[in-house]
Amino acid sequence: MNDPRENLSQAARQLLAIEELLGSAFLPASRNPLPPAAASTAQPARPATKTPASAFVPAGPALLGAGLSPKKRAEALEAIDVNEVRGCTRCGLSQGRTQTVFGEGDPCAPLVFVGEGPGQEEDRTGRPFVGRAGELLSKMIAAMGLTRQQVFIVNMVKCRPPDNRTPLPNEVAACFGYLLRQLQIIAPKVIVTLGNPATKGLLGPDTEGITRIRGVWKSLPTLAEGLGGIPVMPTFHPAYVLRYYTPAVREQVWSDLQQVMTRLGLSTPTADPQ
Repeated sequence: MNDPRENLSQAARQLLAIEELLGSAFLPASRNPLPPAAASTAQPARPATKTPASAFVPAGPALLGAGLSPKKRAEALEAIDVNEVRGCTRCGLSQGRTQTVFGEGDPCAPLVFVGEGPGQEEDRTGRPFVGRAGELLSKMIAAMGLTRQQVFIVNMVKCRPPDNRTPLPNEVAACFGYLLRQLQIIAPKVIVTLGNPATKGLLGPDTEGITRIRGVWKSLPTLAEGLGGIPVMPTFHPAYVLRYYTPAVREQVWSDLQQVMTRLGLSTPTADPQ
């Protein structure tokens, strides 16, 4: 039987994470250390380019998570990482990397977050989302009442693009089989795509832009065996939220996450934060 005191403690931690995520006036500035990042120069829009059909075929045999124990899922993911990804030279990104960034989390996670690619800190550490955007993603996850260890975090590409630019279609294609096999093994109940590249990468290049599609449930196409039909919630990338750190943007992201919580049967705390 759950300890009521632990339930209250968990609710309090979740409320604090929500307040930090939304930047509420209930907290002093020292408790909300994510000010707006300096505006960056926007990159020109690239024309939609269809990913080659060959990229949609996983590079190895299908291992469907529904038929695997947690230990087997973890072993299968580790085998792809150690035996294939770390030595991968399928595209030019491999020439400039320090480390590959495979992804991390629960191999049986019901929720998977998909970003676009590693940044400088991720390239240095070999872990996804550990810079400023990663700090915000961790707060987003905590606001949902979860930890990073209870979800799985991954990117479309496993190596850092130069200057953190958007991955090119051929680079996404080179890594796509790895991502599909990760999803097959994890078998998530929900996927959250973070930003435009991840959303279009999974749902298709003709998908509407993230500002129009965020907050609207989509269904994962049948990209590989066992993957068709997984609910997908597109939302803004944490880096975008940091760049445009307004109450409206943060509330939009929180609204998207609340929909995910409802789909997964997670409760939202209702206690008064005052």
